[in-house]
Amino acid sequence: MASPLRFDGRVVLVTGAGGVNDLGGNIKGVGKGSFAADKVVEEIRKKGGKAVANYVYTAPLSLSYPIQYQFFRILRDRSFARISDEDWDLIHRVHLRGSFQVTRAAWDHMKKQKYGRIIMTSSASGIYGNFGQANYTAAKLGVLGLSNTLAIEGSKSNIHCNTIAPTAGSRMTQTVLPEDIVEALKPDYVAPLVLWLCHESCEENGGLFEVGAGWIGKLRWERTLGAIVRQKNQPMTPEAVKANWKKICDFHNASKPQTIQESTGSTIEVLSKIDSGGVSTNHTSQTASAATSGFATAIGHKFPPFSSAYTELETIMYALGVGASIKNPKDLKFIYEGSSDFSCLPTFGVIIGQKSVMGGGLADIPGLSVNLAKVLHGEQYLEIYKPLPRAGKLKCEAVIADVLDKGSGVVILMDVYSYSGEELICYNQFSVFLVGSGGFGGKRTSDKAKVAVAIPNRPPDAVLKDTTSLNQAALYRLSGDWNPLHIDPNFASLAGFNKPILHGLCTFGFSARHVLQQFADNDVSRFKAIKARFAKPIFPGQTLQTEMWKEGNRIHFQTKVQETGDVVISNAYVDLTPTSDISAETPSKVGYKTGIQITFLFMNFRYWPEVVKKVNAVFEWHITKDGNIATKWTIDLKNDSGKVYQGPAKGSADTTIILSDEDFMEVVLGKLDPQKAFFSGRLKARGNIMLSQKLQMILKDYAKL
Repeated sequence: MASPLRFDGRVVLVTGAGGVNDLGGNIKGVGKGSFAADKVVEEIRKKGGKAVANYVYTAPLSLSYPIQYQFFRILRDRSFARISDEDWDLIHRVHLRGSFQVTRAAWDHMKKQKYGRIIMTSSASGIYGNFGQANYTAAKLGVLGLSNTLAIEGSKSNIHCNTIAPTAGSRMTQTVLPEDIVEALKPDYVAPLVLWLCHESCEENGGLFEVGAGWIGKLRWERTLGAIVRQKNQPMTPEAVKANWKKICDFHNASKPQTIQESTGSTIEVLSKIDSGGVSTNHTSQTASAATSGFATAIGHKFPPFSSAYTELETIMYALGVGASIKNPKDLKFIYEGSSDFSCLPTFGVIIGQKSVMGGGLADIPGLSVNLAKVLHGEQYLEIYKPLPRAGKLKCEAVIADVLDKGSGVVILMDVYSYSGEELICYNQFSVFLVGSGGFGGKRTSDKAKVAVAIPNRPPDAVLKDTTSLNQAALYRLSGDWNPLHIDPNFASLAGFNKPILHGLCTFGFSARHVLQQFADNDVSRFKAIKARFAKPIFPGQTLQTEMWKEGNRIHFQTKVQETGDVVISNAYVDLTPTSDISAETPSKVGYKTGIQITFLFMNFRYWPEVVKKVNAVFEWHITKDGNIATKWTIDLKNDSGKVYQGPAKGSADTTIILSDEDFMEVVLGKLDPQKAFFSGRLKARGNIMLSQKLQMILKDYAKL
């Protein structure tokens, strides 16, 4: 069972359904009695609460007009032809104006305390209409409009407003419905929804829910794509409307606008498609100017800082999600925490920084109207300043760097900086495309954007392939992207796909892993930056083919679906940190099969805790060949229980030893004394040279060849 929701310290005001102030009249308000109020008070007291009955009508929170008791009618059902002004006004005073007055009295208090939860009560009659209730349905739909506006105005003050349309049995329905139906529709089956919407942990805002008999459903507006029924310099005619009527009413591929900005935004897009000769210049310029101004206010918007904590489990899960496998021995360092050089894949940095996007933060950007259903991930840039720790907690700061008008949509550039303490670890730039929001007259390019680069015009230098699993999307989504588009066939169908698609950032991770494997021997310390453009989706089970071109320390690449030939990632590159020609051009000459690697990898870890206590030092080895550094290794006998890994020291080394590969093997085999090698110049050392005296004992006693 989930832990119960608590409302300690919260004040609740219930109106309309407050039986403690039930005057006991009939459904038209006629008559008077104490039974109804007394019954509710008794129920509250039995449950340990406090309640006092009120048998006199009291206008809610000092309404500004007197409503005499004898005229207080809850329902005055009449056909439209028979509705009097009194019937209309009284119903609107009770249902619409009453909702307004009560909420206004509480509004300032909620704003001051930066917290509030409001539930408006509409009805199915208000949503759909009902014969004989024109006055009531108009008021109840008015309540929904009021609620929607309060949801917008209150969001900055943590005030949420939602609307329910309940179906519940009451004294009003018990005379017209069978007893068993009234029981099945009792308010007990409505109250839990209200309680959840009122809880401080509920983030729902601006929602409309039908509820009754234990069922709850959320409603939304839906709009056809419509049709443009006029042409340049031509009048708009009813005949043109008739000719396009089928298209106007076609709900296939319908949109679902959620804000007034989305509604008017489509009109602006239509204006951009029609030559200005047929549109009022002043109206167009004013509308575009307003839209441009709105988008401009979003630039520089800073999101609330957030933390991204992760353990070795999350880094392993991510590595598996982007295709790391025990089938490739070199991948073991990414999927086994016990590996001597266990590392976090560099592209895990996008997972750390994506919370602002995945958490719905885009919807809170001032000046922007964002329909999350129309958000696409256009491009991605990631720069690593220091290898990601195998586990940790990073503080992230996100800001809107720029907003671009691409005509058919809007591009938002979001920069995310991730810190460990005060040290910058990585930087992301998410390029997010909002479909259908363009055409507002904004700029098309930005000097803040990390530019994608075209691939070289020649055959690739290397090609690597990986067949994705049918469960690839199901596995990758565990790293934080829970979009049902990647797992739910029904949702994918609504988006126009015959089955769920793979995450773009999953393909991104596959490609980066291929580059790291081919050109950096899986050395994460050499990974500097990656830029990619997402071109087309792929489906789990298809084969990814990464084509790579090496130009200096930049590896250009594009990724294709082998089965179709479609390019799914284009204009992409990975920047590697500079290294020696031997390390970059002939990695096979210093591969895992040489005696050097065997020496380090097969050191006996069993005694290391004891050695760490005795030595307390970090040694960095530079092994040379033909006078150039061919490889680097680190023996850490200072931190934790000690470890050996390929690459420079993660931090600072106490002693750095430089010698050739041949001399290294001579020392290991006991054929060359380290001190004699030092004095003869064959072994060089930097830092605390005296610590090198302990190396002979370490290699002799703890290295097993």
